[in-house]
Amino acid sequence: MVARPRILLADADAFYVAVARMVDPEGAGRAKLLIVGGTRESRGVVCSASYETRKFGVRSAMPISRALRLCPDAVCVPVPRGACSRTHREIRAVLDRFAPVVESASIDEWYMDLGGTEALYHNEPLAETARRMREAVLQETGLSVSIGGGTTKLVAKLAVERAKPKPGSGATGVHIVETGKEAEFLATFSLAELPLVGPKFQERLAKLGMKTVRDVLPYDAATLSRWLGEREGEWLFERVRGIDRSEVESRGEAKSISRDETFAEDIATDDELHHELLALVTRAASDLRADGLTARTITVRIRDFDFRTRSASRTLPRGVIADRVIHGVAKGLLAKLRASRRVPARLLGVALSSLAADPDADQLALFETTQSTEEETARDRALARAVDKLRDKFGREGIALGRTRNED
Repeated sequence: MVARPRILLADADAFYVAVARMVDPEGAGRAKLLIVGGTRESRGVVCSASYETRKFGVRSAMPISRALRLCPDAVCVPVPRGACSRTHREIRAVLDRFAPVVESASIDEWYMDLGGTEALYHNEPLAETARRMREAVLQETGLSVSIGGGTTKLVAKLAVERAKPKPGSGATGVHIVETGKEAEFLATFSLAELPLVGPKFQERLAKLGMKTVRDVLPYDAATLSRWLGEREGEWLFERVRGIDRSEVESRGEAKSISRDETFAEDIATDDELHHELLALVTRAASDLRADGLTARTITVRIRDFDFRTRSASRTLPRGVIADRVIHGVAKGLLAKLRASRRVPARLLGVALSSLAADPDADQLALFETTQSTEEETARDRALARAVDKLRDKFGREGIALGRTRNED
């Protein structure tokens, strides 16, 4: 008998806020109005905000200056990167005890596949298993997670949003969609709530009279393909029914560190894409160093306006950690992808893989001044770690990679 898919997604509640409060109980820990992302003096952006602060309209990715205009009494603190990485690993360790396959989707999200574990858990309902997971994470790490579940990663992703115990929501922290109820569950969402259905796509669908999942359900794949194009039509037909063919991968430690961005509006120019690439490299390289790792393989992934996904990779002779080197390689890969197909993009991603422990993680020697695009020097490494310390103090956006002498 083929094991029935039983997929869960654990999402740490207000992760950055919770970790910041644990790190600084006398400061951030006492502030109900809390913004994580930088200081009042920095020009950073909001990484996360407490639920009390969100009531004022403060949202992630908002400039801190604007957030403070909305909520002048808020306390601002930088992202505690090292503590966030440690807490991520602690939560992952708890989840590994419950699920045979665990995938770290981001620093505060973990997919789990419990297919075939029914006998192990004496056929208890999946919701009960999820509740025990949630209690174990809270007891052992001090952080709360919400858990959504169903037969696909897409259903689990949407279910976890219904699980989150936001003020006034009445949610309990666990929401499981029963097998066979996927279409009924999806029908309760607007199209804007579905992952990857961005504003531009929403506009196209609205012109066809489709704003909710229920509006799309009456049409077959052929009709949707005729209106939207084959790729997008078939994708939407499956999406509104909860169909998602991606699998939960990797039980062990993360095989890669990846960061991606889905744009509110498709980006058509190289300059704008290079700006987004720089931001993604900065985040990924910073997290790489926080975990005490090096990477040899750099991958750039781009999803075009018509949902076609393409990628390009390069593997270096030795592991690297410096923004300058990683960005130089990533920039060349993006140029290669754009040269082969120059169309508007809706998503851009950077992944660092072929990971290994960094033997020099605690060294700050300054020597070797020769710089080439793909050769990392001790000076590169020292500079990268020095910038990390400044970002810890002034916020991630306070300092960004500048133009190097190898870039025109």
